[in-house]
Amino acid sequence: MIEHKGVVVGADWIIDADTHITEPGDVWTSRVPARFVSEMPTLTRDAGGVDVWTLGGRPIYRAGVTAPAGWPGWPPEFPKAVEDCHPAAYDAAARIAYMDENRIWACALYPNIAGFGSQQFLAIADDEAKRWAVRAYNDFLSDWTSVDPRRFIAIMSIPFWDVEASVAEVERCAALGFRGILFTGEPQRFGLPFLADRHWDPLWSAARDTGLPVHFHIGGGEGESAEMVDRMAVQGHPGATAHAAVNLFMKNGIQCADLILSGVLNRFPEVRFVSVESGVGWVPFMLETADYSYLGAFRPGRVRTDEPLPSELFRRQVYCTYWFEQVAPRRLFDELPVDNIMFETDFPHTACLYGNIAETVEAGLAGVGADVRRKVLWDNAAALYRVEVPAGEPSPGSGRPVGAR
Repeated sequence: MIEHKGVVVGADWIIDADTHITEPGDVWTSRVPARFVSEMPTLTRDAGGVDVWTLGGRPIYRAGVTAPAGWPGWPPEFPKAVEDCHPAAYDAAARIAYMDENRIWACALYPNIAGFGSQQFLAIADDEAKRWAVRAYNDFLSDWTSVDPRRFIAIMSIPFWDVEASVAEVERCAALGFRGILFTGEPQRFGLPFLADRHWDPLWSAARDTGLPVHFHIGGGEGESAEMVDRMAVQGHPGATAHAAVNLFMKNGIQCADLILSGVLNRFPEVRFVSVESGVGWVPFMLETADYSYLGAFRPGRVRTDEPLPSELFRRQVYCTYWFEQVAPRRLFDELPVDNIMFETDFPHTACLYGNIAETVEAGLAGVGADVRRKVLWDNAAALYRVEVPAGEPSPGSGRPVGAR
């Protein structure tokens, strides 16, 4: 067990399987060759004092949109400048302090500016510059997590449009201590082969050889959407953003169905995949549908015995994360692969848990057995990401609520 500031970590602490970093302005400009600086994402402050990321002269994000946690205003109002955001959004030492306050022992880290699958980098014309953009972000993340590598689970970006370069980056970052690979769940959206295509086998092989899970974060296939602007005009901000959330979560369900029906898991049984920030309530329906339709492809009475069912592949190799849900943890854990479910907070995004982590966990897991509770809050993520703890398992529970101090 870990003794940390007088408490036993693992007894009532958690591992947060999805958080984000609000990138500082020099991530790319200070880490790429001078000849490529003009092609990189650039942070500028406009006349209204708003920090805006641009790429190729085109605005792609307002920096404050990535970190409204603790902001007193309500969307569509966001912090104007990076320094207006919660310090834990952009400062590693402040993040550790925030984690201590909320009894979070370790957290997985995902980007913002490049998109949740690095797809924004496709706007860079020069292929070498694109590769440098990915490398620069990963080097930044390696530096950021060096404050305490035990507690930061670094998830690398890859130049997914170039398989050979992706494999090289996986190998490079694995040697640096990264613990996961970020990939798009729908490469076909970018004119690339489907997940099922053997084109991707070198990437799956690299994941297998390094022992690193592959992550599909929601929005990893999304580009700029004019529809969102149009929806806001007729539905307002709450309606449009709620529609966008449901669309993204369900899209990850479709990507997971694609994965378990692709043949990839049959060919690479050692590789683990994670659906990030998608929730878990859709999982039983998706798996039942996949099995029913898959078996229906055969003549009545024929039994397929040579390969696992899609649902069996999911249970063997696919993980999911959840945070706000109450129905799924209370009522669906008998139907969910509880060895593959992890808890997250999504800090510091708009939909994150902030100031209510303990209450949300306790409400959602009310009546859930201690063994399942421990798997979801600690064991599953600890095993998947090889979270560093001293010899001996953490205590299964101290009786205090998560987040109690």
